[in-house]
Amino acid sequence: MRVDAIKDKVAIIGMGCTKFGENWNMSVEDMLIDAVYEAYADAGVETKDIEAAWLGSVGSAFTGETLGRPLKLKYKPITRIENACGTGMDTLRNACFGVACGLYDIVLVAGVEKLKDSGYAGLPEFFFHPVYGQGFTAPGRWAMIATRYFQTHGIKPEEGKRALAKIAVKNHHNGTFSPKAHFQREITLEQALNAPTIAWPLGLFDCCPTTDGAAAAIICSADIAKSFKDDYVLVKGFGVAMGPCLGKEDIDYKYDHLPETEAAARQAYEAVGIKNPRKEISVAQVHDCFTIAELTEYDALGFCERGRAVQEVEAGTFTLEGELPANTDGGLKAFGHPLGATGLRMCNELYLQLRGKAGPRQVKNPSLGLAMAQGGHPGMLLPVITILGCRD
Repeated sequence: MRVDAIKDKVAIIGMGCTKFGENWNMSVEDMLIDAVYEAYADAGVETKDIEAAWLGSVGSAFTGETLGRPLKLKYKPITRIENACGTGMDTLRNACFGVACGLYDIVLVAGVEKLKDSGYAGLPEFFFHPVYGQGFTAPGRWAMIATRYFQTHGIKPEEGKRALAKIAVKNHHNGTFSPKAHFQREITLEQALNAPTIAWPLGLFDCCPTTDGAAAAIICSADIAKSFKDDYVLVKGFGVAMGPCLGKEDIDYKYDHLPETEAAARQAYEAVGIKNPRKEISVAQVHDCFTIAELTEYDALGFCERGRAVQEVEAGTFTLEGELPANTDGGLKAFGHPLGATGLRMCNELYLQLRGKAGPRQVKNPSLGLAMAQGGHPGMLLPVITILGCRD
């Protein structure tokens, strides 16, 4: 891998995001138009300036026409990307390749998902193999890694469940500072601990909601970014790692850590030159589809030693006031998870934080931000990591 292929070659000059929630009164096209025109206004560009576009959606789009028709992107190259829950972030990654190689100067990136009208009651089944795909649900797999993680690292079940509840409380609290979040209401530790069980130890507040939403970005060559705005954000690097997808059948897959996420993090850190992520990353958006996902991602991303995430949660390391704030906008717990939009929504939060425009949830003097969207579930993970940074 050429570690210098992306770093500081692509800039984000505008971003937009719809209100995430139960958008019964909006179509997929309505949400795309709102998100894209907000990004246009932020960047100071118009449709005529867009040379190419990428659209991310798992099940709410059909080819690039879903984006091209409502936006009137006539005869422009439009590529649709699908990569499970990592779709939105992988859409940004693929668009950055188009700019970094010099083919385009200004492109549009958009992600959208409309789940509330789809009939989904939760994350859909992604593994269609007639044998390997049998016998699991997303909450079930994440519950499995929770109990195994607790056992391997000597964590009493009640201690582990309390740490998960504290993550839910933190993210709901941060969501109260995010006007576009699906949920903007505090919950108490007692509510989280005593919520109905979904798949033990995961209760209702350990799971993200089903949500509609769209997000968009305008990216350009870093060489011309200053002509649009002074406080643009630079793309530093990416990491992606598709696991072998046979964790349930592989005796060596231990279900007590996330090897795919660790591999993606190594790629991203090598691309950026990060040696100590705990010290060098200022703010992080991680994939809290379930609170146990966020807990184990702290380990996998090198934010703490493997097995010490519970102690770090108890110490407040990842709160807004902590050493390494995580999910500062409330994460998936507050915003929900419209799959094609989630990764771009995460990058939008980094874009705001790195420019000092995150309002009451702003962290102090951030320089590097990490966002991680994670497709699949333990045993068949697909993490996509993006690292963004301030301009020099």
